[in-house]
Amino acid sequence: MIRSLIAVLLVLCIGSAYAEIVQGRDYEVLPSPQTTDSPDKIEVIEFFSYACPHCAEFHPSVTKWAKALPDDAVFIRVPVSFGRVHWGQLVRAYYALEATGDLHQLDDALFEAIHREGRPLFSEDALAAWVGEKGGDADKFRQAFNSREVSQKSLRAEQLTRAYRVSGVPQIAVNGKYLARGRTHADTLRIADELVARERAAMKAAQTE
Repeated sequence: MIRSLIAVLLVLCIGSAYAEIVQGRDYEVLPSPQTTDSPDKIEVIEFFSYACPHCAEFHPSVTKWAKALPDDAVFIRVPVSFGRVHWGQLVRAYYALEATGDLHQLDDALFEAIHREGRPLFSEDALAAWVGEKGGDADKFRQAFNSREVSQKSLRAEQLTRAYRVSGVPQIAVNGKYLARGRTHADTLRIADELVARERAAMKAAQTE
């Protein structure tokens, strides 16, 4: 009886606490909830592309925001191509840099090279040469770029983009259920924060039932 009462109170709290975010305006609910890779945590996905200028603008703030997420949340980045060949090369580049251990060092730099320096880094040759210029191992990058692992991850990224019905980037998805729709980058992160908190409250309510 007490557990049921607690569950009801938590649900009521959810409704009152998040009255300020409105479905259809601030966020969308996915028609088909997606299974996450971290069922014991609240999964947050950023869909992005290195070729997207809005993603380049968003990158510093979302990176800082992601580092401040609570321990019960996990942040995942998914590069998208939307069927564009050049963007697809950058999807492979992301996973290749991840495989070689160079992503942390070159992540910001790749955005900067494309959008501030105007470098056309849209082919394996151009990307490998650039990695070498930045102190990475160009040969290891090429091996990773053409590896089966990177191919599989790139295919999975395409599948996730379709499953989440992502039509533009940057896009934040929360726990396989919600897409944040902010009017500004800061607004998007505010909405995402509230959706994460909503999921936390819902999970706690479910545990007390």
